Amino acid sequence: MTASLRPLDRARLPEWIDRSAAEYARDLIATGRSEHWAQQHAAEGMAESFPGGAPTPGHEVFDVVDDSGVAVGYLWIGPDTSGDEGSWWIWDVLIEPEHRGRGLGREAMRLAEEHARAQGAHSIGLNVFAFNAAARGLYESLGYETTSMRMAKRLD
Repeated sequence: MTASLRPLDRARLPEWIDRSAAEYARDLIATGRSEHWAQQHAAEGMAESFPGGAPTPGHEVFDVVDDSGVAVGYLWIGPDTSGDEGSWWIWDVLIEPEHRGRGLGREAMRLAEEHARAQGAHSIGLNVFAFNAAARGLYESLGYETTSMRMAKRLD
């Protein structure tokens, strides 16, 4: 299956910001964070990354589009926070559940790497929640290596 990246229509950006923040908060809750903390953390992160509703310099949000022209997911990519202009980050990537299992996630990742290279990147990274075994397997199969690991234990 082939795919392409299409810049997200700026009119849809507020809706996308809300969705991405809600999905991030849901993932944080799944790791044991409180609902209040997760929602606040996600909202603060989006406000920092999209001040005034516009992406910070170098950041792009794309629709992932299949070969029939249907938007099947999205990708948010941009420089990481290290200060190294050549280090890029996949801030958020999602293929809609009904479109998974067709190689579109793999293709979206390939396109992300291609986009980052075209912007001068020499490396690219991402975070993945430990509970997302399918995503971890995909990233590992694409050559991504674990560079850090955070562990926790619930005491209640």
